[in-house]
Amino acid sequence: MDSEAGPVPRSAEADAEADRVLATARQLVPGIQATFGRICEVVLHDFRRGDHSVVAITGDVTHREVGSPMSAIGLSLLRQGEAAEDKLNYVTRLPDGRVMKSTTMLLRLADGTVTGALCINLDVTQLRMSSMLLNEVIGGNGEAAEPQPVTFGSDAETVIESVLAEVEGQLGKPLTHLATAEWLSVFKTLDERGVFQLRRAVPMLAGRLGISRASVYNYIGRLRDETPAGG
Repeated sequence: MDSEAGPVPRSAEADAEADRVLATARQLVPGIQATFGRICEVVLHDFRRGDHSVVAITGDVTHREVGSPMSAIGLSLLRQGEAAEDKLNYVTRLPDGRVMKSTTMLLRLADGTVTGALCINLDVTQLRMSSMLLNEVIGGNGEAAEPQPVTFGSDAETVIESVLAEVEGQLGKPLTHLATAEWLSVFKTLDERGVFQLRRAVPMLAGRLGISRASVYNYIGRLRDETPAGG
């Protein structure tokens, strides 16, 4: 394997169609954000741009800007390719404790190829607290499902680090203390999270995990060998 992972090159015609789809979606960004006000952030992703997928953003919930990468959620959708489905009305918890309700709508070309995503993020922290208080007053139990933690960053390193922290939490030990037999399972999880869609993933992972780039490529290759045809 002599090149790093990243978006697959497409034809000039496909790129032109993708540009038209994204230009149409871009016009929706400010209107949606204005409808919900200051608790809302609307983000437009161009999946062709890999580590710098954010091409338009209005509002400030996740503290990102144009040129920021996708979160682990977006990377996972990108990893699924044409089989990916819109992710609607899901709840996550930001690193600072705020709770966010989001919808991610995939943008496709005429042939079904996923080319980007339009994301709506609402900071519902105060609304959630008010709802629990009201529920307690009227006789409910005041409980709500625990949101899934998610990290948004202005660079790929932050996104990768958030995924690695999640994997470490699941294993209950640092990734630098794994047994040999555990490595392939870890790389499978990283692959499912879409980490290898980022162009700089290999050197970042090698440095963070304390292994060589060749070892990283070896595990990726083994994953590909285990994937059934058409998978």
